Amino acid sequence: MATFKSFEDLACWKEAKRFRNLVKDNIIPKFPASEKYELKSQIRRSSRSVGNNIAEGFGRYHFQENIQFCRISRGSLNESLDHTIVAFDENYITEQDLKELRELHNKTLLILNGYIKYLKSKK
Repeated sequence: MATFKSFEDLACWKEAKRFRNLVKDNIIPKFPASEKYELKSQIRRSSRSVGNNIAEGFGRYHFQENIQFCRISRGSLNESLDHTIVAFDENYITEQDLKELRELHNKTLLILNGYIKYLKSKK
């Protein structure tokens, strides 16, 4: 990982941070109070997990372990999208909210998949 000094230098982590902040600032506030310990908690944890796993994998200093944590991150990214679809189905958020999140999800996924491909080429 000689070209990156910190996980904070990774484009995929930066996008994961943007994704997490979109969920925190634009999605969660629209949920009703009754979802505090249900959907709010689940989407908060899954959206945080995306960047958390990229950071943890980076800290492992072993390509195969890093790839595995990036795969977990990819799963959390998709879990967050699913929670957002549920929020849309429950009429907590608008179609525009879902579209905005889906676009950032797709961009984050694309960059994360590129990082995984890079790591595979280095092992």
